[in-house]
Amino acid sequence: MNSEGFIKFNCKRIEGNTCLPAKTFEALTKWRQIMYESCLIGAYSNGIGYGNISIRATADNFYISGTATGRLPALEEKHYPLVNSWSFSKNSLKCTGSINASAESLSHAIIYESLPDVGAVIHIHHKGMWDKYLNHTATTSADVPYGTPEMAKEIQKIIMAIKPNQDPVLVMGGHEEGIIVWGRTLDDAGEIVLKYYKSFLNEK
Repeated sequence: MNSEGFIKFNCKRIEGNTCLPAKTFEALTKWRQIMYESCLIGAYSNGIGYGNISIRATADNFYISGTATGRLPALEEKHYPLVNSWSFSKNSLKCTGSINASAESLSHAIIYESLPDVGAVIHIHHKGMWDKYLNHTATTSADVPYGTPEMAKEIQKIIMAIKPNQDPVLVMGGHEEGIIVWGRTLDDAGEIVLKYYKSFLNEK
């Protein structure tokens, strides 16, 4: 992680129109707003953003909230670049759009690549929820650094082992506050986030 708090990875961006469909943008706007208002996506007092949201475009690419957008109360279409390809071994990706894809894109990519039925991924930050669910639901090893090729392998190993009756929730053991949720649709993923968030609030 560099001095500004961003994970070092190689993002090659092509300036261009992402052709974000209206219904896709509506779904992203709805759930990103819910996450932002719940402080599950946002920015810390030092200005560093946290959390992101993505939705599959085709079998091989996905839209994701762009880098350093956590501080923004609302996002425009230009804030969702299209991730076209990626390499876990090189810790790199290629995207199209007006801004770079989030540095956390590779964690989304490994889920889309491993689970063809998944259509959306939400990455939230919440210290209380992280403490509550750490090692009580699927959790990555605390020894695996976040934002590395090793983390992608760790995520893949764990999500492939999750049983059908388990919620699609993954706590990032080596990434304090980080929790990833996925679903067939953005509504599915969003409702799972709210289920765990409300459970946490009810037990406070």
